[in-house]
Amino acid sequence: MNPATQRQSKRTAFLLSQLGAVASSRFAERTRGIGLTPGDAGVIRLLGRAPGLSQRSVAEKLGIVPSRVVPLIDSLEGRGLVDRTRSSTDRRNYELHLTDAGQQVLHELRGIAEQHEAELLAPLTGDQAAQLGVLLAQLADAHGLDRDLHRGSVSQSG
Repeated sequence: MNPATQRQSKRTAFLLSQLGAVASSRFAERTRGIGLTPGDAGVIRLLGRAPGLSQRSVAEKLGIVPSRVVPLIDSLEGRGLVDRTRSSTDRRNYELHLTDAGQQVLHELRGIAEQHEAELLAPLTGDQAAQLGVLLAQLADAHGLDRDLHRGSVSQSG
């Protein structure tokens, strides 16, 4: 490896961190445009992928304590995006499902995510973007990350 390549490779984690911060900030701006926090968006995406989860399961998948999920679900339910129904298998738990309005918001989120990704990857060719996706997926898998969720990213305020 030549010296320039060695210097550049030592900054890869830093650059990933910078790009992650920019991507998170821009995504938060986009979700704010439809009245959601990134935490709201994460729960909606999770329930779209796995309807019927309990609040405890949502907390586990997001990597946060269950007490932080309660106000988040309360807020989503209050806005008519999520329904709680008593579990038929364990009457102590509620199953969480997206309402029709929640399904519409999920559809909007998919469009926002596609636009967000296209903007972020615009400087790359299609082949470069595909290669980057493969490499990032390989790294995410090696570190036990869920490719669809940011664990521990739900803030106290939402």
